[in-house]
Amino acid sequence: MKLGLLTFFSEQWRKIPPVATADLTGQTVVVVGANTGLGFEASKHFARMNPGKLVLACRNEAKGKAALAKLKAETGCNTAELRLVDLANFSSVVGFADSFEKTGERLDILVANAGMESDQYRQTPDGWEEVLQVNVLSTALLCLLLAPRLADTGKKHGTRPRLTIVGSGVHYWRDIPERVYGAPSPFEYLNSKEYCHSKGYMANYRYFETKVLSVFFTHSLADLLKDTPVVVDTVNPGYCLSEFRRNYSGFRAFVDFCMEKLLAWTTEEGSRQIVFAAVGKYSNPDELHGAFINLHEVVEASDHVIGDDGKRRRDILWTDLIHELTKVEGRVREIVREYSTQ
Repeated sequence: MKLGLLTFFSEQWRKIPPVATADLTGQTVVVVGANTGLGFEASKHFARMNPGKLVLACRNEAKGKAALAKLKAETGCNTAELRLVDLANFSSVVGFADSFEKTGERLDILVANAGMESDQYRQTPDGWEEVLQVNVLSTALLCLLLAPRLADTGKKHGTRPRLTIVGSGVHYWRDIPERVYGAPSPFEYLNSKEYCHSKGYMANYRYFETKVLSVFFTHSLADLLKDTPVVVDTVNPGYCLSEFRRNYSGFRAFVDFCMEKLLAWTTEEGSRQIVFAAVGKYSNPDELHGAFINLHEVVEASDHVIGDDGKRRRDILWTDLIHELTKVEGRVREIVREYSTQ
């Protein structure tokens, strides 16, 4: 599927479906990147569904505490709590996942929402370009490490836990060059200054490519967990008013300002898409597994990620991703082996 500008405009002018609701009594919901924007608005919706526990997973403690206090004041939810996780630091991601494994607590819904974009090449302490690590590598690491907890929860309670990865419609507008798939390590090549330092790449293409990679990962993870109760999906929240683009400047900021006035949904409206992917009812729930969701409907992902060529690209990336993440945490390989043999 391709997404032209006219289709994009028409979708942005459509009426947003009302927020999906569910009874989350006794269930544990985790929202990553919950202190602001789409993550915070989605968390408020979950807070009104009587969750047994609502975890706001945030990078900054002060901002997380402020968000938690605001959420409790606006929703009356007294089961919400703050836990810290920094996706720009692999050890923080592993520690966050370990907090669930060590306690054996249930996990019913994981919303992998944290993300960023930047027009500058910056490496994290782990040696990866920051946007690539936060949007793809750490998100994948977190999802893989928490997958057993989701699967165990589903088996124990007879439920269908959901793992929702927040994607974007911009994945339709960028094809990753074929030379990436032919590299000895696609992710190391994507991380290289050689690849990232072409003129305008970081500002114009990096974020788009991470959202392509997110769709590939969703498909691979869904395939890995196909024999478990876990439903894995990815969702387009749409073009929304958000602090996400707060670092824009100059002409780019002016264009974005005009676009927001003309097209943008409110942040709350965008969060409804995330909530649907996490709790919404569908005619056949299995259709949500591995799906790309837009405006509360399952739609076809970009031509680049589907079909025989898409499967070939996906398998190359999956093999390399597991190789790289196993260097960070050996359990990744063990988890993949366990669910591959089920």
